[in-house]
Amino acid sequence: MIGLLGKKVGMTQVFDPEGRQVPVTVLEVGPCFVTNLRTKEKNGYTAVQLGFDAVKEKRLNKAKAGYLKKANAPALRLLKELRTEDIEGLRVGTQLEVDNFEVGDFVDIQGVSIGKGFQGVVKRHHFAGGGKSHGSMFGRVPGSIGASSFPSRVVKGMRGAGHMGNAAVTIQSLRVVKVDKGNRLLAVKGAVPGVEGGYLVVRSAIKRGQPRKWKVQGSQEEPAKEMPPQETSSQSRENPEEKS
Repeated sequence: MIGLLGKKVGMTQVFDPEGRQVPVTVLEVGPCFVTNLRTKEKNGYTAVQLGFDAVKEKRLNKAKAGYLKKANAPALRLLKELRTEDIEGLRVGTQLEVDNFEVGDFVDIQGVSIGKGFQGVVKRHHFAGGGKSHGSMFGRVPGSIGASSFPSRVVKGMRGAGHMGNAAVTIQSLRVVKVDKGNRLLAVKGAVPGVEGGYLVVRSAIKRGQPRKWKVQGSQEEPAKEMPPQETSSQSRENPEEKS
């Protein structure tokens, strides 16, 4: 499973080859920098820590600025760790771009939903409420939640009024409609959680994703040198005088 960090740009529409209208959400994905790696041998699990959203260095505290400098990464606002089974090809300081995903891929997108403040049971839990006739005196209220003599308390988990939204939400199996590597944009069919400008985690889908390797940009590894041609076993048995 691969994944990148990004932010929500907004919603628009495109048309497929059959002329049908397709609602899409545009995401700004990458560049992401590998700032740390977790391995099974050392940490007990496999994961990659990614950094995203470049900022001025003066906006970071000294601890975070020093940590990123050690990882050979620029000043970044967001750091997040993603669990993955495969870290082959990843090195601290390498760069990952939006082209890790392709058109037709299915992705899971996680974000923080829009906060709606304190809400009642009708809006929060879709309760029907009471009658609207004159004198009903039972409108958009939850009604009785008492429990008689036993257990003489409100049962745990009872649905009621309270804080709504502002929670981590994951939308699964959204299809990638377009990849714009030049502008680092990704368009997926449907809506994703959060406000415009909110941070998102884009991963290959658990249910419908295809196995994919990481595509690394700006790798610090040196290119493999060409090896001189080796003699075959038949050539090694030849007489040296015949070669001359």
